[in-house]
Amino acid sequence: MEYFHSIRVQGFRRLVDLDLEFRPLNVLIGANGSGKTSLLDVFSLLASSASGGLDSRLREFGGLSSVLSAGRADRIVFRLTTREPGMAEVAYELELGFSGISYEIIRERLANDQFAYVEARNGLIQYRRTPHGAAVHPTWNYNRSETALSQVPRNLFSLEKVRAFLSSFTYYHSLDVGPRAPVRMPQPMRPAPLPGKDGEDLISCLFGMQQTEPDRYEAIEDALRTAFPGFVRLQFPPVAAGTLAMTWKDSNFSQPFYMNQLSEGTLRFLWLATLLQSPGLTGVVLIDEPEVSLHPELLSILAELLREATSRAQIVVASHADRLIRFLEPEEVVALDVDEQGAVQAHRADQLDIGEWLKEYTLDEVGRLGRIGGRA
Repeated sequence: MEYFHSIRVQGFRRLVDLDLEFRPLNVLIGANGSGKTSLLDVFSLLASSASGGLDSRLREFGGLSSVLSAGRADRIVFRLTTREPGMAEVAYELELGFSGISYEIIRERLANDQFAYVEARNGLIQYRRTPHGAAVHPTWNYNRSETALSQVPRNLFSLEKVRAFLSSFTYYHSLDVGPRAPVRMPQPMRPAPLPGKDGEDLISCLFGMQQTEPDRYEAIEDALRTAFPGFVRLQFPPVAAGTLAMTWKDSNFSQPFYMNQLSEGTLRFLWLATLLQSPGLTGVVLIDEPEVSLHPELLSILAELLREATSRAQIVVASHADRLIRFLEPEEVVALDVDEQGAVQAHRADQLDIGEWLKEYTLDEVGRLGRIGGRA
């Protein structure tokens, strides 16, 4: 499985100069304003840039000036390294600066330790398949507002593979569980390898797994039984042609509950369990505050679901739940703090001298004692 190995960010909001290694599971902890969401936004921006959506994503952020480290930088630089088992590390670099009131791509490079696959600088754009192969220059209508990687000729398969991997980074915010939210409504039956960012395909995804991937579906129901002792099973009654509802059977009640009757925490846990077992899970999954509305006793189950999902994807989580790290290993925790100059600093918990502390305290207790960081 391909995964990203490290990232360096310079000039993006409070991420003035951040260099961080990543593992299969990465849970970011820290006070409000410590850069957790900003780091997830960096990944989503890079994913958009690989899909040809750099300009639109920057507009959503309010333009380059809105995300630049105020008074600390005049450009933004990203450097991401990826690696496949048994393969050389590949580094992708992207540098953005101002051009009038807009932005320009100052430099872009995709390279391993031998040669550059993609190079864009000073208006010169070239692609190479091999170190000594002929360079390919754009002969098509090249868009200089978008990255060279997003415009890789599709016959350059090794480059396209990197582009597809980067564009697959998927960002999930807290699920909308309002009275009219999609997750509470009957849903049209359609192929759905994922439950949807708003739960709009949750029913189709679960029903599809029940029919074609019973092991994964059973794992979801097992997680629900552990989390909710009264849970018996899910059912999928049709409500119209091509439309299904979903009900929740509880051993304590004679009638099943429909989705609009379930609590916010129950719905969010069901969506998370489905997402992390989904057959369509992308290479890198970014989740912001998965603990929202969850009872503290559910966090141990959430930690196991996250850890198990790393067999199929790399997981990056931003969390405010101190208690969640009780159920994690030090190598899975990244603490973010803001220094005296307002810049974010990050370190992994397993790189700190906390071994003796862990002999007497749980990891969350060590955190509350101030030995890890990541607190206000």
